Amino acid sequence: MPDKPLTVFTYAASASLAAVAVVYLFHPNYLFDGDSSSVTASTRKKGIVGLSNPANDCFINCVLQSLAGLGDLRVYLIRELHRRELDGPEIYGSVPLKDAKGNNINPQKLRSLQKGEVTRGLKDMIDRLNERPLCRKTISAADFVRVLERAFGTVISKAQQDAQELLQIVAERLSEEYHAGRDARNRSKELADKPTSGAKEENAREGHFERSERAEADSNLESRRSVACSGSVQSIAEDKGDDDIIEKEDGFPLEGRTEARTECQYCHFTPKANPTSFVMLNLMVPQKTSSSLNDCFDAHFKTEYIDDYKCDKCRLIHAIEALRIKLAKAKTGEDESLIEADIRKLEESVNGDPEKPPDGVSLPDIKLAPKRKIARHIEITTFPKVLVIHLSRSMYDPRSSSMKNMAKVTFPERFPVGGLLNRRNYKLLGMVTHKGTHNSGHYETFRRQHSYAPLSNPHSDKATGPYSVGAPPTPSMKPSPSLQPAVKSSELSASPADLTPAVEENSDSARSSSPPTSDSQSLPSTRPSSGSENVDESKGNLATEAEKPTSSSSTTEKSSSLNANRASGLGGQSRSKTASIGDVGRLKRKKKPADRWWRISDDKIKECKTNDVLDMKKEVYMLFYEMEQSDEGG
Repeated sequence: MPDKPLTVFTYAASASLAAVAVVYLFHPNYLFDGDSSSVTASTRKKGIVGLSNPANDCFINCVLQSLAGLGDLRVYLIRELHRRELDGPEIYGSVPLKDAKGNNINPQKLRSLQKGEVTRGLKDMIDRLNERPLCRKTISAADFVRVLERAFGTVISKAQQDAQELLQIVAERLSEEYHAGRDARNRSKELADKPTSGAKEENAREGHFERSERAEADSNLESRRSVACSGSVQSIAEDKGDDDIIEKEDGFPLEGRTEARTECQYCHFTPKANPTSFVMLNLMVPQKTSSSLNDCFDAHFKTEYIDDYKCDKCRLIHAIEALRIKLAKAKTGEDESLIEADIRKLEESVNGDPEKPPDGVSLPDIKLAPKRKIARHIEITTFPKVLVIHLSRSMYDPRSSSMKNMAKVTFPERFPVGGLLNRRNYKLLGMVTHKGTHNSGHYETFRRQHSYAPLSNPHSDKATGPYSVGAPPTPSMKPSPSLQPAVKSSELSASPADLTPAVEENSDSARSSSPPTSDSQSLPSTRPSSGSENVDESKGNLATEAEKPTSSSSTTEKSSSLNANRASGLGGQSRSKTASIGDVGRLKRKKKPADRWWRISDDKIKECKTNDVLDMKKEVYMLFYEMEQSDEGG
């Protein structure tokens, strides 16, 4: 029976490992797979709010957690809702019958956009996620889901969904609500200006001076009331157009613009590019084992050459050549004059705008136009404050089902975007990863641990507007007191022996006045005013006149005061030297950059570092970059 104890021990060890595996499978704990040394009571108190996942809600949770970590987006939500509260519901509740192009609009949809339902719902959700709970806290995203369902008039399915599609829908809706609110503010300004001008014209025609003055006063009162209702847009400038007003407003931070430029390789004609707005850049991941974010950008923005393109300018030149052949075959002078007139019109269009052919001139069939080769490329003209990048990993095969591209994509923490003349630098703030196959899997969010000011106010220096901070009515005339160092920076390295001659000179000059105390020399004080200096001098003069000792006693007192001055001076210099060195040391200390991240998987949250985030090359799915503050004004 020698093998029986060994068999029992083997069975016991197997049973214990199986029990641990079952516990970890059905109730995972970060004590097993996390950095247990970093999980302390202080770090747990500094955690963030998690989101519950009752039924395949990880695609919603990762999007909300990523948006909650964007400081510029949170500032925009606070500013936009504050602007709407200042304007009042009467501005955003009125809906025009037709749009600017004269087309019919859906009043119910436009009213919903102007009210900003999704903007308010997202702001409330982000505020709840940015709390710093003292213990573990989990909330539900059901409130925001109901806001989306009410805004779009549909029900969001809880089956396997794509986080990128949800983020695209939410970002586009936020952009539409911003533009609808901006258009409503512009319409209110136009309506506020019309009664004033109309009243002035009517009073001028009637010629009644008393009524004109009374009507003008009433119209000014009406305009002032409309200015108070229209908010920041009306208060920026009264005589500026809509384009100037739009420039004063900070737009949606996720929105940027691109232009697709084409150039004919034969005549080098470049047609006007139509700008296209975007809230997310969709980049294809190359089908190879490893790649980088720069490779994805180069593949999307590279110059591609297209054959068999019908150039507008080449078509007009071809028409001119055809008319000249027809002119050579003309038999009457009337036909020659008509053909020459058509040729002049076509030449004017070629030299002017080839995209607009002249009226009254029949061009040859477009099938007969020559085919040219063009160069086409896309460039970013308006850089967003928050750059959202989606790495598309879908591989489509018509002979089989879709598959997921498992290539490794390296991405940097700081990423420059643009050319040499219009470059912007971005910093990584968040990331969404996906683990699984093309049809199923799980999403996780990585958020940088930033502490943003919830009420950031970059417009405090403006003269007008709802966010301006005016100057105080009675500014203080007395400057704030400032501490003066006892020793200059150049004297920090001086030795006590070098300081002795200076002390002796000070003691010689002090013989004519009262000797200073040791406290006044050792401690730095604020600079006194002129009145205090006069009082001290008068007191010193009174003391010297009142005390008139004999020569022997005065010599003794002078020598004792000299020794006291030397001792107190050296002590004060050493103490001030130590304090100054401490101040310099405090100034040299720099705050370490935020290298800590939150790794969020629904309601499970743990800490990680930047290197851990950059190592997720195989799982990276969406990236959130924020523009550096030094590049926002460029």
